[in-house]
Amino acid sequence: MMKMKQMLVVCYCLVQTGAMAQQKHHVPIHNFTELKSFFKYDPMKSVIISGHRGGIVAGFPENSLEAFEHTLGFMPSFFEIDPQLTKDSVLVLMHDKTLDRTTTMTGYVKDYTYAELSKARLKDKDGKQTMYTIPTLKEALDWGKGKTIFNLDNKNVPWAHYVQLIQREKYPHIAISVRSKEELDYYYKHLDEVMFVMPIPTMKELAIFESTNVPFDRLVAYVGPSLKPELESMYRYLRSKGVMIFVAIAPTLDRVQPALNQAKGYIDLLKQKPDIIETDYPINFLPN
Repeated sequence: MMKMKQMLVVCYCLVQTGAMAQQKHHVPIHNFTELKSFFKYDPMKSVIISGHRGGIVAGFPENSLEAFEHTLGFMPSFFEIDPQLTKDSVLVLMHDKTLDRTTTMTGYVKDYTYAELSKARLKDKDGKQTMYTIPTLKEALDWGKGKTIFNLDNKNVPWAHYVQLIQREKYPHIAISVRSKEELDYYYKHLDEVMFVMPIPTMKELAIFESTNVPFDRLVAYVGPSLKPELESMYRYLRSKGVMIFVAIAPTLDRVQPALNQAKGYIDLLKQKPDIIETDYPINFLPN
């Protein structure tokens, strides 16, 4: 295994059979200098594991404060989350447009007020009802101060809503996923102290980024579900600029069965030496 990026890959079955957290592993970010330092490439850093929607474990619903807390009981992590707007323009955490899969209610998020949604109870990955409720984005960000970092995905939220919230609350622990040059330019114009996670799977997207005024020290490069040998020179270039290489495996390796094949896939991915891995199952990558 690789020096300084060694991880212990735990079979999924172990996570599901009652492994208990022992302590909290916080990622304390108090200002933008610390945020940039966290995301600055350093070959001596261990691989960073990010919990997709907080991590997905039986009893702990996705996009919930309880899932974030559970993951931090095992390891330091930051979390990709999915804000959406309610009927009365409250930002809540919910991946799907509809409530059916993850809550005890049905219908579209946008058709309910926050007061109405507060009556819902979240379901876990197996569809079992829990006692947990839908958090607002502000509740999540307030909870996460000094504990973790949040990477905000965008589920059709007007960009100005993020800007207004972040400017008002001055959160120090935020990255924003962007999908276009226009979106990146907008956030860069209005937000001085957030990081940007941008898809850069090929040299074409790298050229688009370089056509902006955004400095490399604000960038985290999402390159896809794995690293490609033919793009090694691009990865070296990005790292020479201090940029971390980010892969996301929720739709790929996290879906592999049986568990032993999944574990082998994780090990093979670690051999590629990504800097950040986003996964549904962060606890499968416990520090060794």
